[in-house]
Amino acid sequence: MIKLKHGIWVVVADGEKALFLRNAGDNKFPDLQVVQEMEQENPPTREQGTDSPGRYSDGPSVHRSAVEDTDWHRIGKERFADEIADRLYKLAHGGEFKEIVLVAPPMVLGSMRKKLHKEVEDKVIAEVPKTLTNHAIPEIEALLRAA
Repeated sequence: MIKLKHGIWVVVADGEKALFLRNAGDNKFPDLQVVQEMEQENPPTREQGTDSPGRYSDGPSVHRSAVEDTDWHRIGKERFADEIADRLYKLAHGGEFKEIVLVAPPMVLGSMRKKLHKEVEDKVIAEVPKTLTNHAIPEIEALLRAA
């Protein structure tokens, strides 16, 4: 069970949006307040890539093979995870939070975890591998109490 102490921070993120929340309440009656919001424009790959996939020759024959197209959407999510990790480092270094809970889909959580600075890692008390960015704050509070 996650202890949502007074003052604890909760970051709810996915590949395009991140909410930085602070608990103004306590464990029994959490009151998550939005401290900051980050958003990234990350359209689907089909809207980002303009070229057709590359091709390469298979040697002396006339046969040519296609090269897998770049997944720009996935790359955008990874870059956004980097931006979140950088922002968390600046906030932690500035003494903005003592403890933090990270909530994100497993892939984003993994990307963020790789980029977190030691100073932030030491403050992470829980990770919740779920997508909650489109939930209302009272729903997030209820889901975290149940986690």
